[in-house]
Amino acid sequence: MSPFFHNFASNFSTFSHFMENIAFGLQLMIVGMLTVFAILLIVIYGGKLLIMAVNKIAPEEEKKPQKAATAPASKIDAATMAILQETVRQLTGGKGTVASAKKI
Repeated sequence: MSPFFHNFASNFSTFSHFMENIAFGLQLMIVGMLTVFAILLIVIYGGKLLIMAVNKIAPEEEKKPQKAATAPASKIDAATMAILQETVRQLTGGKGTVASAKKI
């Protein structure tokens, strides 16, 4: 056999082995991506199912009306109110206003 054909056969065998590895790698990648996609679908629909079940079994509690505050709310002094108004004016470019403020 001439050296040319020997090298060609050797290179073809290497190329064939390379293509088998690429094909196997692509197959693994596709199977892995499909597995992740399936698991994500299970998580999404399982979460939706869980939310529906919890909303049917344990509905949201009704909020009790709050009692009126026994002590009147503390008023903000004029200097602090002026500072608040100026701060809001600067932050909003003159579009925002302070309607009321109280200490909590």
